[in-house]
Amino acid sequence: MKQNLFDLVPFIGEHITTEKEGELSVITFPRFRTKFMQKYLVPKNKSATIRVRLDENGTAVWNLIDGKRTIRAITESLAEQFNHEANYEYRIAVYFSQLYKQGFVKYGK
Repeated sequence: MKQNLFDLVPFIGEHITTEKEGELSVITFPRFRTKFMQKYLVPKNKSATIRVRLDENGTAVWNLIDGKRTIRAITESLAEQFNHEANYEYRIAVYFSQLYKQGFVKYGK
C-alpha cells in the first residue's frame, strides 16, 4: 500500500545545519559527505559547505519540521502564512518533494 505524502513525518537530514539570517533560515550542508572527498575534491578557494538561503515561505515550512508533525499538520499550520491561496497544499508538497530529492529531509512514520 502506497503511503500518502501528507501522512509522512519529515525530519531534517543529519548532515544539515540551520542558521538564521534575520527572519530567514539558511541551511548549510557539506559539498561532499566523506572527509576524503572533502579534502581532495573541494575546489581551492571554495567553502567545504554549501549554503542555501530560504525565502519567507520556505523558512516557514522549514521551521515546522521537527520529526513529530506530519506534512499534513505542517500544511494546516501554514494556511495563514500562505493566505489560504488556492493550491498552496500542492506548493508545499512539491517543496517537500524537492527537499527529499536533495537529501535535506528524510521521512519517518
